[in-house]
Amino acid sequence: MKRFLIILLSLLCTTAWAKDVNVKSYGAKTGGKILATKAIQKAIDDVSAAGGGMVTISGGTYLSGPIELKSGVDLHIDADAVLLASPDINDFPNRTDARHYNTDALPRKRNAAFIFADEAENIAISGRGTIDCNGEHHVCKIPDDEYRGGWPYKRVHPTEQTLPRVVFFAGCKFVTVTDVTMVGQPAGWSYWVHDCDYVHFDRCKILSDMRYPNNDGIHINCSRDVTVSNCIIEAGDDAIIVRANSRSLKQNTACERVVVTNCTLKSWAYAIRLGWSNDGHIHNCIFSNLTVTHSWLGIGIDFPRPGYNNDFGLEYSLIEDIIFSNIIMDDIYECPLHMYVYPDESVKFGGVRNLYFTDVHSRSLCGIEIFSPADNPYENLVFTNCSFTKVAPEEFSMSEETLRRRDAVGEGMTRGNTIVGVKGLVLTNTVFTE
Repeated sequence: MKRFLIILLSLLCTTAWAKDVNVKSYGAKTGGKILATKAIQKAIDDVSAAGGGMVTISGGTYLSGPIELKSGVDLHIDADAVLLASPDINDFPNRTDARHYNTDALPRKRNAAFIFADEAENIAISGRGTIDCNGEHHVCKIPDDEYRGGWPYKRVHPTEQTLPRVVFFAGCKFVTVTDVTMVGQPAGWSYWVHDCDYVHFDRCKILSDMRYPNNDGIHINCSRDVTVSNCIIEAGDDAIIVRANSRSLKQNTACERVVVTNCTLKSWAYAIRLGWSNDGHIHNCIFSNLTVTHSWLGIGIDFPRPGYNNDFGLEYSLIEDIIFSNIIMDDIYECPLHMYVYPDESVKFGGVRNLYFTDVHSRSLCGIEIFSPADNPYENLVFTNCSFTKVAPEEFSMSEETLRRRDAVGEGMTRGNTIVGVKGLVLTNTVFTE
């Protein structure tokens, strides 16, 4: 009997330890000088193997290379902790064990990320601590004589060596990200949700250096039942992206049932962007109760010609049944709403229909731009209680970098309203002021 109790107590202690561990107990050192990658990964591996639980990072700065988040694990970063990415790009090679996607079909053919999860379930990143991506080591300022009005910084590494992702979820289910602050993104997407189910972001802060290129906020692709709520996102590129690019997946997959609500957004590009070159089907999405300020563009639904680096799909694009409601956009330096189909045979445009804008109000330097080819118009665009006000540049307070970009771009920054190629345009209590 005594032996049985000892064995039982031992099992209970092992289970409790496995379900709530601190990386310090695995030898992880603070100070941000010595790599803690192996210790953090061992803690995650052990907790996942034991059935799941929490891996806590606390009490200091932990330098790390890539970390794989595995099923059942909540990576918890305490308020007094920083998870700091290694500044050495060589610490982030392409993974050779990817399961859920074809790496060669990913944008830039890169699957490297600081934190990644591949076909994991019941995972989380939580806590009031900070993920610091050490981005200043991966960019440099563009000389004045080379500047053309885009981002004032550029990558220092060639395309095949860039670190394009910070957190990358691929083929995962039941994912939550709560309370965490992310800073220092290295010219790469902050969060990429790629063919995932049941994903929830809440009370997150994504605070990019907006001068760095390609610092997207939350990039949602070919995923289902995704919610983003109560977040603050300042992005060097698009803040919220919803796409259906199945190029790297085994089959064409729609992006559907995405809800973004109660967030504040800033962007050096689009605050909200839906679709891109030859994406597939995006539908049943809601964007509500949002404040957008100090951004270049507000809402974008664009279909450009297929570009480079595999960042384009292979399908006919169809976007339908989308709601935009209770959105304030102020200090928008170009268009508050930009919908454009590039008139080129390489653009596979299947349609945009059933878009509803209610209580959307903006102040911007440019008017709205809506354009679709005559043979394939947008269908059923409904505006209710909306106002789009075009203002003079002197009415906005602009940073030095913003003024520099505006001056480089030129007079096109103040163009008026354009609406071409819409079948079923409904305007109710909607005002366009120039």
